Amino acid sequence: MMRPGPRSALPRDLLWMPLGPADNQELADLLHRAEAVDNPPYRTTAQETAEYFVDPTYSGVAGRDAEGVMRAFGLVRLRPAAEVYASIVGIVDPGWRGRGIGGALLHWQVERARHLIGVERAATVGSRRAEARAHVVTTVLEGDERMMRHLSELGFEPRRWYRELRRDLAVPVPDVDLDGFLTVEPWSEELDDAARRAHNEALSDSTGQRPMSVEKWAAGRAYFAPAWSFVAVDRSGDRVRVAGYLRSGRYEQDWEALGWREGYTDMIGVRAEYRGRHVGEALLTAAMRAYARDGMQFAATGVDSDNPTGAVDLYRELGYTPTRGSVLYSLEV
Repeated sequence: MMRPGPRSALPRDLLWMPLGPADNQELADLLHRAEAVDNPPYRTTAQETAEYFVDPTYSGVAGRDAEGVMRAFGLVRLRPAAEVYASIVGIVDPGWRGRGIGGALLHWQVERARHLIGVERAATVGSRRAEARAHVVTTVLEGDERMMRHLSELGFEPRRWYRELRRDLAVPVPDVDLDGFLTVEPWSEELDDAARRAHNEALSDSTGQRPMSVEKWAAGRAYFAPAWSFVAVDRSGDRVRVAGYLRSGRYEQDWEALGWREGYTDMIGVRAEYRGRHVGEALLTAAMRAYARDGMQFAATGVDSDNPTGAVDLYRELGYTPTRGSVLYSLEV
């Protein structure tokens, strides 16, 4: 972990110290208190916050009161992409809001992100990555006017809009016929790495994102549901080729806040050469049937409203409707 840097700009209401893996349960407890008041359509668990510390580029700070209770935190991480960018996340305990802590914490995160980006550029001098534009980004739920105001004051601008979608599983799921030698099969260890390679190819075609390593692909699977995940394969040749993939998550901790039980499609992709052959539809309907079989009321997912692959249209045609949204704010540094 990198040191959190100067903390003189942070309010003296709290004692500020570096944030690390040993603080994870306290961090989860703080988020639990905040989410109980803010009531977002999800609940964050200690398993999820532990993933904040997997990436060695993270830099974090926590503010504690006189009794040692964590009342605020801020975290900065460099993220893998063609461009250099840092993501920031943080929260202030509801009982400690209105004291300027949130705004000061955001300012600290931006300055810390500038430092981390500078270190990254120095380490990759002479490469395209060193010359690329750099951004600090964070995501805010629609309606969070307080956070949007803080971000705007620091020069952040809204750049991308994300929409959560759901589909009532009480409505009959359509049949999708695949042509040729294409079939949809359950997720398996044997197909896992081939799905990763298909994911990298599909994303590079549509978004230009950097390839996902074996380690990154395996990370963040605390809620991965293999029984709800599928791979579309082409068996027309001597070697099996993955045409598309769908990974689902089972987020039971969110169901009470949502008011329903859902299966969530975390990730779906189709290789360019197989697009237009109903692979995405076949994967989604296979997942819907798996969700319904296990007693889920809805199929759900999140999409980027600017996604160039036609994903929004695909979901709409299968009966998904929008529920809520979030906005990605970005600051060029």
